[in-house]
Amino acid sequence: MSLIPYRHPFWEIEKWFEEEQWPAVKTPKMDIYEKGDNVVAEVELPGVDPKNIEVEVKDNILKVEAQTETKKEEKKKGYYRKEISRGYFQRSVPLPVEVMDEKAEAEYSDGILTVTIPKLKKSEKKETKKIKVKIKK
Repeated sequence: MSLIPYRHPFWEIEKWFEEEQWPAVKTPKMDIYEKGDNVVAEVELPGVDPKNIEVEVKDNILKVEAQTETKKEEKKKGYYRKEISRGYFQRSVPLPVEVMDEKAEAEYSDGILTVTIPKLKKSEKKETKKIKVKIKK
């Protein structure tokens, strides 16, 4: 009598997802806090070239997008392998208070993107416009 191991109906699909590296959208981890008159967001983007990061602030929503590409080459006796890995990070979050979108600043250092946005004072009027934030190294 031979025993056939039980496999649930989707085991092949799960195995494929585990083995394949897909260019799926990844959600970076983010800390958002108030510091003085600013809202600060720190976003984890390890190994990302600052040229491939886009930061946008519009209508009190912070949007961060980034792309990565890693190339790995391996030469061993009898075979040759080259692998390319690509990733796409994207996250949009509503900010906890009214901010001045047009005055947002971003800086990238050691895998952390820091976005600083001044809070809107009650006496100021807000301009609604979409801005792309330039990233400093």
